Amino acid sequence: MASTDPVQEELAACERKFRRSGLPLFIEGYTASEDIFTRAAPLLALVFLAEMLGAIDMDWPFLVNVVAALGGLAILIIGFGLLNRLLGRGFWTLPQRIGRPELAGFVFLPALLPLIFGGQLRQVVGVIAGNTVLLGLIYLVVGYGLIGTLGWALTRLADELADSLARLVRALPLLLIFSLVLFLNAEMWQVFSTMPRDFVWIVAGMFVGLGWLFLILRMPGQVRQLEAELRGDTPALSRRQRVNIGLTLTISQALQVFVVSVGVGAFFVAFGALAVGDEVRAAWAVTDGMWSYDVMLFGHEIQITEALLRVAGGMAAITGLYYAISILTDATYREEFLEGVTEEMRDVFEARARYLELRASINTGAASPGH
Repeated sequence: MASTDPVQEELAACERKFRRSGLPLFIEGYTASEDIFTRAAPLLALVFLAEMLGAIDMDWPFLVNVVAALGGLAILIIGFGLLNRLLGRGFWTLPQRIGRPELAGFVFLPALLPLIFGGQLRQVVGVIAGNTVLLGLIYLVVGYGLIGTLGWALTRLADELADSLARLVRALPLLLIFSLVLFLNAEMWQVFSTMPRDFVWIVAGMFVGLGWLFLILRMPGQVRQLEAELRGDTPALSRRQRVNIGLTLTISQALQVFVVSVGVGAFFVAFGALAVGDEVRAAWAVTDGMWSYDVMLFGHEIQITEALLRVAGGMAAITGLYYAISILTDATYREEFLEGVTEEMRDVFEARARYLELRASINTGAASPGH
């Protein structure tokens, strides 16, 4: 049995560590065609074949749609084969790497089907836009290791929750007074209870977007600080590697904000159900919404209403935004966060130093005569 190369094994172990930490761009030579879209090739092939349904029309009879779908599948297969021939491959050859021509074929070939079968121009635009968005999501999820990043952040969830609660306790006096005054306010209930549902989601999206904006704007400085402390004598990080670290840190902080927001929202649901009864809501002229749920507690009836969930959700969003701003503008909070992350990242940077050393030794050995 042939022995495996220990150097290559150690390099592979370092690369696995980078991926598990949500930092795949620490891998040298990591490219979209070789490492991102090629790894997602099975998913792309499945979606590509499923888009034969773009040839059907719901107004047609069932058998006509079956024939149209089979015809669409034939067109996709022929188009794929012709693309192979143009690229110098055999008609039925499966590509070993997914480059720009293959991606262009994935986006535009299925869009021909609704155009050929019924001239459905709106569906053509929809297919092109949908496939483009899918490629963008794959690039983010695979290329920037979002799954590994989320896994890394979840492994730190207990520590982050403890840190979040500790920071929240220090901010609690001001935050609690601010939140309770807003919550026990008739205008707050009237605004959220009468707002159309679509507008509620838009407002929630605005708060979430502002929170993300604060996290993202402050992230470059945190990345530079982290790199200066941990990089040592290794080469400077590339721009994409800094973005990868920034994304990892942003998701970690966003997870803290999310945990705090959910906790605050749950508290106000419980508090509102106990403290704001039918009489209070009637005096405030609150519209309960389209549904309510009655619960008996110690012989008393309490109600969980749509209006209560709306107001509690609004308080959760406001508190989350306040907390996101606090952990980024308060120097103490910021240093505490970086201190915890630095310890987690130290092993990754040490692995990067060893990884670059091994790659340099391999390149030196390959370049030296007699090796």
